[in-house]
Amino acid sequence: MIFLRTDQNGVSYVFLFLHRHSNSLMSLSFPHSFCLFAIGSTISWHKTVKKQEGQMIISLPESCLLTTDTVIRSYLGAYITKWKPPPSPLLALCTFLVSEKHAGDRSLWKPYLEILPKAYTCPVCLEPEVVNLLPTSLKAKAEAQRAHVQEFFASSRDFFSSLQPLFVEAVDSIFSYSALLWAWCTVNTRAVYLRPRQRECLSAEPDTCALAPYLDLLNHSPHVQVKAAFNEETHSYEIRTTSRWRKHEEVFICYGPHDNQQLFLEYGFVSIHNPHACVYVSREILVKYLPSRDKQMDKKISILKDHGYIENLTFGWDGPSWRLLTALKLLCLEAEKFTCWKKVLLGEVISDTNEKTSLDIAQKICCYFIEETNAMLQKVSHMKAEKEALINQLTLVESLWMEELKILRASAETLHSLQTAFT
Repeated sequence: MIFLRTDQNGVSYVFLFLHRHSNSLMSLSFPHSFCLFAIGSTISWHKTVKKQEGQMIISLPESCLLTTDTVIRSYLGAYITKWKPPPSPLLALCTFLVSEKHAGDRSLWKPYLEILPKAYTCPVCLEPEVVNLLPTSLKAKAEAQRAHVQEFFASSRDFFSSLQPLFVEAVDSIFSYSALLWAWCTVNTRAVYLRPRQRECLSAEPDTCALAPYLDLLNHSPHVQVKAAFNEETHSYEIRTTSRWRKHEEVFICYGPHDNQQLFLEYGFVSIHNPHACVYVSREILVKYLPSRDKQMDKKISILKDHGYIENLTFGWDGPSWRLLTALKLLCLEAEKFTCWKKVLLGEVISDTNEKTSLDIAQKICCYFIEETNAMLQKVSHMKAEKEALINQLTLVESLWMEELKILRASAETLHSLQTAFT
């Protein structure tokens, strides 16, 4: 339950009941003359005054955060303390989430648990046939993520067995793979960062994650800027805006300057018109349209690799990235110009011929991606018609490909303009 109250100084507070049978409240303070309306899964301002830059959006007291301290103070504390080797901070948080969710009405965290998604849309949760439709680089990361979570589950089963005295039901039925996957995704998609802590009863892995009830109501937008951190003086997790907000406008935060593939991998969504979105060019595609008879190709690839120009080569809204064009310029160097490779990496123009050739190849790569993207969109469309049960997952994948297609078309137009200068 959420309600608002304003004190005698005009400061607005939002209160949330942690439990219907509890008298404890979480108080979130906001600056003078401002209050928030929480509607559905969003938050919006309800004042005629604009929200000014640098002012507080929300301040959540440390006592409201769900951390490893929360877990160790709970009934799980004794089991965590005696378990060897010490469980990781992540395992402690995931175990607590699964246990509290199983407790149902008996959990003091029930109101928070009820607003969490019942299922997530990160690639690790998608069906294998849907994962196969992802861009190559994202697919590889998704498969690695799935393998990581599966190993996490397998290595945790003995610890789960030690918790049997706490439950009437068999722990295998409570701490199943699907239950742990849900908890892992909850932490991975929703945790905020705290200063590193170290407890003897936990492993040496960084203990920096905290779950922050109510912050889930703040959605991501790549177009806003905020400052979010734990304030050691006020012992609160604070979010301050560096953007302005109008009356009745939804309040957003930014998870960081992530491209859509990263947002999909870590958070399970795609941001429309994301200025950080891009299309990645792999090493294999990079050399696809280069002369196979180039005897210096292996050496050129080695130079790019040694200087960090073989990865993170992209097309963006403004066209091919500087790194991508630089890599192509080096790869397009004629034999007699090969000794100029250092100048290429420094951004110097070697010749008009080199400039034009690199742009031509960039255009060919871009057109190749456009064709491949259109083919994948057709494949996704056909599967949507055949696999109704996977419609939500497929729609999400479709939106990712659609955004990449927009980027590629914009890049193609930019490249065409650049090429015109050499005709």
